[in-house]
Amino acid sequence: MEDIDTLERLCRVIKSSALCGLGQTCPNPIATTLRYFKDEYVAHIKNHRCPAGVCSALLVYTILANKCTGCGACARTCPAGAISGEKKDPHVIDTAKCIKCGACIQKCKFDAIIKA
Repeated sequence: MEDIDTLERLCRVIKSSALCGLGQTCPNPIATTLRYFKDEYVAHIKNHRCPAGVCSALLVYTILANKCTGCGACARTCPAGAISGEKKDPHVIDTAKCIKCGACIQKCKFDAIIKA
């Protein structure tokens, strides 16, 4: 959390001390994201999750047992072999093997796979 404070302080200092217009505007993208998306910064730091769902390192793919029919389409599609389960039984994803490519979500016809 101290890094967020440091970023905000650096933006103010650079903007006020730069000698040219380019230098004065260079912190604007960071200052803008901090102003409008600070809750996402906090979620990444404190909760180790990505609300936007774009940081693959922070995503966890899960199969919802109540929606999974055990068809195996996701398991056949998974390039890492991270999905296992018996036919007609709910499948599970081994998060240690999962490469978070999203192929399973695209293949599942029952919306049984979520990323959080």
